[in-house]
Amino acid sequence: MAVVGLRCQVILFALLIMASVAYGAKLSKSHYYRTCPKLETVVRNKVNEIVNADLGMAPGLLRLHFHDCFVRGCDGSVLLNSSSNSAEMDAPPNAGSLRGFAEVDSIKAEVEKACPGVVSCADILALAARDAVVKVGGKYWSVPLGRKDGFISSLVEANSSLPSPFMTFAQLVENFAAVGLNAKDMVILSGGHTIGQAHCAVVIPRLYNFSGVPGATDPSLDPTFADMLRTLCPSDEPLTFVGQMDATNGTFDNNYFTAVKSQRGLFSSDAALLTSPLGRRIVRESAQYPGSFLREFGKSMVKMGNIDVLTGSAGEIRRVCSAVNNNGNY
Repeated sequence: MAVVGLRCQVILFALLIMASVAYGAKLSKSHYYRTCPKLETVVRNKVNEIVNADLGMAPGLLRLHFHDCFVRGCDGSVLLNSSSNSAEMDAPPNAGSLRGFAEVDSIKAEVEKACPGVVSCADILALAARDAVVKVGGKYWSVPLGRKDGFISSLVEANSSLPSPFMTFAQLVENFAAVGLNAKDMVILSGGHTIGQAHCAVVIPRLYNFSGVPGATDPSLDPTFADMLRTLCPSDEPLTFVGQMDATNGTFDNNYFTAVKSQRGLFSSDAALLTSPLGRRIVRESAQYPGSFLREFGKSMVKMGNIDVLTGSAGEIRRVCSAVNNNGNY
């Protein structure tokens, strides 16, 4: 009986080890040290080349990583093409506005030259987001690695999982909590809008039809700022670009919080940060202490990058980022 009991214990232990390898393995900063030692240099050089050619790709690469992690976790699913237009990239929050797919493909191609079949697209997204932020003035943070790529990409899940620029503070907190991020993470990560760009579609309701009242303007908007936005965004031109979401011309800094504090945030969700005591405090502190914001942003990005990751035997290393390995299309 003792032998049988011992065998059961050994089997149970083995199963637990297998489960931990498949689903519980931790990300590590040294994951590719032996298998792809030049990975970070390759990605950084390519990102610098991309952003030098188009400054708008810095927010594009950051947003790709963000939108990837909020749907099914950080598994590269946002990059998958769909023959039926039913993938994450086809969802209204992404379609026509999410940028960087071709650029990520080019980064992946360079990585494959250096170490074929080793590095996931999910890890490339995490590194590219960090390097894009650093390229335009942000502070470096170490990126834990070891993610695998997922097999599923869903338009429906993207629609239900991604935060909206029209959400209230409570809705934003709930949305972020659903993926394991807290209210502070939400406010700090909103600071990524400092290099963001926006279409007039997100501003027009605040300027001309606030709360469904024709001609009404959101009273939380600074009146002078609202007047300026009307010149940029006529009511019948939703696809016009507003341009940069703060006045620092694409530099990653804390100026977003200065703008929000002054009631000059573009999105309703930006203004919503001031409707909570916690939100107001973090906005005020981030506006006052730029170094602190940059450090906290890196911490929250690492936390976001750990959302529901696939590791060990779960997932795969895609050969190309736009398709799973078993066929040429999702």
